[in-house]
Amino acid sequence: MPIKPENKLRYPKNWNFIRMRILTRANYRCEWCGAANGEPHPVTGAKVVLTIMHLDHQPENCHDDNLRAACQKCHNGYDAEHRQKTRRETARGSGEKQETLEALW
Repeated sequence: MPIKPENKLRYPKNWNFIRMRILTRANYRCEWCGAANGEPHPVTGAKVVLTIMHLDHQPENCHDDNLRAACQKCHNGYDAEHRQKTRRETARGSGEKQETLEALW
């Protein structure tokens, strides 16, 4: 997954080195399903582009035991619950802001 611009400062300056270290550790394969980087995914058929995922969803935590090389399918599957939760929290926060603005009118 590309790093979102708003999260870029949360990553260490040596992120590219860390990323390469994890990809090398994984032998350029998804550490969940074994899909090879640059090859068709064995399930989806899409070209595999490995990403580095944070198991705790915290970009500041770059310890090797918190990082995994993952294909898009596995990374999206792992993150699905977390994304759903943060979307709900964001939506709830937006609703609270709207209610506050309406109360001011």
